[in-house]
Amino acid sequence: MSNKSHSSDSKVVDNNLEHNVGELFSKSEQFIEKNKKLIIGGIAVIILIIVGVVAVRHLYLAPKEKEALNAIFRGQHYFQQEQWDKALYGDSVQYIGFEEIADEYGLTKTGKLAKAYAGVCYYHKGDYEKAVSYLKAFSASDQLIDPVITGLIGDCYVDMDQIEDGIDFFLKAASKADDSTISPVYLKKAGRAYEHLGNYRKAVKTYTTIKEKYPAGVEAQDIDKYIERAQAKI
Repeated sequence: MSNKSHSSDSKVVDNNLEHNVGELFSKSEQFIEKNKKLIIGGIAVIILIIVGVVAVRHLYLAPKEKEALNAIFRGQHYFQQEQWDKALYGDSVQYIGFEEIADEYGLTKTGKLAKAYAGVCYYHKGDYEKAVSYLKAFSASDQLIDPVITGLIGDCYVDMDQIEDGIDFFLKAASKADDSTISPVYLKKAGRAYEHLGNYRKAVKTYTTIKEKYPAGVEAQDIDKYIERAQAKI
């Protein structure tokens, strides 16, 4: 009896399941039928966006990228020569300057790089606010360039006596780099900034991170004296 009852229950469950699934598909078909125009319109919009992105990349950005590369070449020479004004504003002859390149070709990779160059130039000129605005406008996924630019923003804030903001960017730079060469540099800067604020406990913690996490780095070689100095002041 129990087997027959179990078999009967199974058939009921199967029938219910088939009914529910059939009902679900029926409702889905009704929804699609009712909203067919809306769905087709949505797909068309997505296709148009994709086509637009591809067109912008190939028909607009590619030629602009070539123009930007030609425009920035002489600026890189002035930059290497530490002729900050000419690098920034141009030479009134053949070169238009990092600022104008950043404005005119801002959507290209080279235009974005010009923002970083402009930020570094302003930093060396002592105009830290403008330096920060350009450096923050620059973005890169490169594991070397991105941390260095982030760390330089920290330097700008420290030089503007906004120490806590500077520490935030030093720690971000160290985290982004996450290697034994770059990270300890910015961790040590953060530690010294903490000491400047009188926060010796955080200074010790930051210096200890260098010792424990990046013992092979150059900055770790004399880190014990920094730890001892900060500990003595707690």
